Amino acid sequence: MQLDQATAIAERIKAQLAPHCDRIEIAGSIRRRKPDVGDIEIVAIPKPYDVGLFASGIAPIVEQWPRVRGVLPCKYTQRLLPEGIVLDLFFATAENWGLIYAIRTGSAEYSHQVLAHGWSVRGWKSIEGVLHNSAGKPVPTPEEEDVFRIAGVPWAEPELRNLHSPNNRSSVSGPASGTE
Repeated sequence: MQLDQATAIAERIKAQLAPHCDRIEIAGSIRRRKPDVGDIEIVAIPKPYDVGLFASGIAPIVEQWPRVRGVLPCKYTQRLLPEGIVLDLFFATAENWGLIYAIRTGSAEYSHQVLAHGWSVRGWKSIEGVLHNSAGKPVPTPEEEDVFRIAGVPWAEPELRNLHSPNNRSSVSGPASGTE
């Protein structure tokens, strides 16, 4: 699907979900401004909700779309939107927003080979969506900038988070400072 069409759908979905979220943003290839979009990725911090007979909050909206995978409540669900494109909906918390948003913005290769490589060579680990320092202590990553700093990677705008981009400045640099 072309970027402009996928963006319009993603913005509509975001607007439907936003009243039931503390924070919500479009990620993935739309955020990276790729001309061709294969799916829609959204990261959200949902407000408390119920499922089942007394469904409330974000649940009734998400449940209107056919489920491909992920039963609410969960960290990830995939739904088929009426336009025929898949929605990948990732749930984060205020403590891990930066990590989830950075990873889900991608690209997958950039997230793995640049960000994850950067934090892992410094002794950090991602465990169930939370970064843990070399002492094994979970460390909040409320913003993407926290993840880049921990990985020792210079900030890269989403459009440059592609290992094949000629303007990519994403080399891993010296030790991360701060919360270790």
